[in-house]
Amino acid sequence: MYKLIAIDLDGTLLNSYGQISEKNKETLQKAQESGIEIVLASGRSSSSVKNFANDIGNNHYIICGNGSLIYDLQKEEIIYDKFIEKKKALQIIEICEANSIYYNVYTENMVIAKNLNNNVLFYHQENANKPESKKTKINLVDNIYDYVQNLENENILKFTISDQSSIIFNSIIKRLREIKKIDVLDVAHMSRKIIKSGTEEVSLEYYYTEITSENVDKWNAIVWLAEKLGIRQEEIMAIGDNRNDKMMIENAGMGVAMGNSAPYIQEIADKVVANNNEDGVAEAISMV
Repeated sequence: MYKLIAIDLDGTLLNSYGQISEKNKETLQKAQESGIEIVLASGRSSSSVKNFANDIGNNHYIICGNGSLIYDLQKEEIIYDKFIEKKKALQIIEICEANSIYYNVYTENMVIAKNLNNNVLFYHQENANKPESKKTKINLVDNIYDYVQNLENENILKFTISDQSSIIFNSIIKRLREIKKIDVLDVAHMSRKIIKSGTEEVSLEYYYTEITSENVDKWNAIVWLAEKLGIRQEEIMAIGDNRNDKMMIENAGMGVAMGNSAPYIQEIADKVVANNNEDGVAEAISMV
């Protein structure tokens, strides 16, 4: 019997349009009613993850920024955190600016960017169909370095760095790995998402990586929460699709990979289910 199910958002619970299907919603609500702890574990900011938790009727815990924080929705407070120090954040920004690569800074409440591109363009499109209260806050600024340097009362969860060129992307990754006390996610394949432009569908494809503070991982946050709740490792199911889900899929009592996952993620999983456009999460939970 699985008592805690950790579920990634993008590429897992969310379809290619950034939405949760009705079948997935119904399955998750039934699981929660049966007493299973559903925990959304995402790379997104807490304000964004809160909205999706609300969509499935979850008011307990969420994991954000790839494990940078755990938020208690009932108490409305952070109960676990591993933020990026501002000094390290400014070092990352300097390297990105010097090499003219696209990057975003994720805080608890917003995504900071210079313009709408790649993942931020996807969030912007996702926002178009949501009420103001449920939108992912995107803060476009001309000078990110100055903005972050003067940032107060906002903790930094992670960075996302992306480019359409693998050559440019990989050269920047090497530079970033020289910074101490941060972790640079090792992602080798392209991210693929779909946005609607009028009546047409446009595919977004880009190489990306995510940067967090040292030793930040979704699995580490899950273990901390499970211990708090008195849940054993073998009583945990983890569902994901990407490199930032690797540890939780490998170590959970039941590790589930989506059908749209990269081959190396599927190889480490105990079970592979349908893709994120075919209710793979509902299929996984039906096994409980």
